[in-house]
Amino acid sequence: MSAVTPSVLKISTPEGVSFSLALAGPVTRAVAMLIDFAVGLAINKIVNQLVAAISTVSMDAGMATGVLMQFVIMFGYATICELLFNGQTIGKRLLSIRVMDERGLRLRPGQVLIRNLLRFVDVLPYAYAVGGIFCMLSPRGQRLGDLAAGTIVVRTERYEPPAIDDVLGGKYNSFRECPHLQARLRQKVTPAVVQYALSSLIRNDDLTTEARLKLYSQMAAHFRNLVTFPEETTFGLTDEQYVRNVVDTIYHRDKPAFQR
Repeated sequence: MSAVTPSVLKISTPEGVSFSLALAGPVTRAVAMLIDFAVGLAINKIVNQLVAAISTVSMDAGMATGVLMQFVIMFGYATICELLFNGQTIGKRLLSIRVMDERGLRLRPGQVLIRNLLRFVDVLPYAYAVGGIFCMLSPRGQRLGDLAAGTIVVRTERYEPPAIDDVLGGKYNSFRECPHLQARLRQKVTPAVVQYALSSLIRNDDLTTEARLKLYSQMAAHFRNLVTFPEETTFGLTDEQYVRNVVDTIYHRDKPAFQR
């Protein structure tokens, strides 16, 4: 379930965990697009040299190569970047925005392919007129490609966890006895949910006992639904400690099981 307020998308998972995502504004997206356009021009300049070299041998082969490479640059650049860099192109990274699933789930390769294939429609008739109209009419700022792929573009903060060792308390993390399950958890969990869990631990003392118990119960249920750890690693864990183990798993990848 999700709800949209101006520039913010609020998502509630089936397990009862709620979190908010700041939507990227049209100006920020336009600037990121211009940066990517400049990158595309630089790539195109290099490609033109290749096409010119081929054309000296065969004019037809040069023309065919040029047309093919224009398609690859327009479609392939954004697709490859978003697949490799978690929904970010160079422009998006510089502007601190990224593409993600509209339900807060992990971005799938198929979604990246669909949204970029429909870029050819969004750019019509020129200067992304179709895409711009859809962005303005959509409450989530989605262009046609986003609507078809089920994706949104959100703002990402350059975030460094404040004194995370103090927050986690240097406690024993039983999940580290199952590194393969920890790796699976890192693959399935979304950055927004982990940051929400960390923020809850940071403001733990500001919560009432009732609110704390309810909050950690919902988050622990969400994480348990993602990956099931053996009973010997979860026996006796409170919901709060379960959430601490998850946060520690995400942010402290290289520490041994016992953190002294």
